[in-house]
Amino acid sequence: MSGPGAIQARVEEAAAALRARIEARLGDETPRAAITMGSGLGGLGEEIEDPVRVPYEELPWWPRPTVIGHAGNALIGTLGGRPVLGLSGRVHLYEGGPPDRVAFYVRVAAALGIPALFLSNAAGAIREGWHPGELMLISDHLNLTGTSPLMGPVVGSENRFPDLTFAYDRELRAIVRQTAAELGQTLHEGVYAAMHGPAFETPAEIRMLRTLGADAVGMSTVPEVIAARALGIRCVAVSCLTNYAAGVLDEPLNHEEVLETTKLAQADFQRLVAQSISHFP
Repeated sequence: MSGPGAIQARVEEAAAALRARIEARLGDETPRAAITMGSGLGGLGEEIEDPVRVPYEELPWWPRPTVIGHAGNALIGTLGGRPVLGLSGRVHLYEGGPPDRVAFYVRVAAALGIPALFLSNAAGAIREGWHPGELMLISDHLNLTGTSPLMGPVVGSENRFPDLTFAYDRELRAIVRQTAAELGQTLHEGVYAAMHGPAFETPAEIRMLRTLGADAVGMSTVPEVIAARALGIRCVAVSCLTNYAAGVLDEPLNHEEVLETTKLAQADFQRLVAQSISHFP
């Protein structure tokens, strides 16, 4: 079974399985946001109050993450007093399969009627003066993955040509910006470049990205945002700057460094997300 009809049928089947858990935990409330917890940031799930934890294995057709730091659980509960769906772990383009596989959970969120998506990721700092352990609110992106989750026939009610002028919602960004100020946190704001991966970029590629206007680089988030905008879901995203991008320092990069830095930044990140969510419309 393949094609847009099959994809939509699988989305609806997964949504039905998740909806039953949501109703059991939240009653007739719909989560106000789905929260994507990226590399090493699964600790955000600890902030969700009285969560119902649903392993992805229990949800039909749900892609299973294979990367360390991506637990593979859906968490249903409240955060900042608002009902939320936490997603501990995501799949990436470099893990294989068609591009629409990366956007599966976004399509499920749309089927559930969830209006907003709060994404997190680990990223390499390109901008001079920005340091590992700091956070960056994404204002815009460069899709350099070479593909899109919207490739192929239109699925369901998706917009064939979604407008990405305001891909990262201005109102939600203002909420996160104000929340960071209230918490006394350093929150940079800039452009995120998405690369396919899984290899880290070369120093020459980082020089190219700097010339193109990128402030940070990673291997996720952008496909999900594209799919979300095609479905009318509002997006906001924050990167944890976990390392200097290749060539900024004269030393090699490794994924263990990424995970270690996210642990150091985790407490600030959790506070930022929880308090921001409490002000979401």
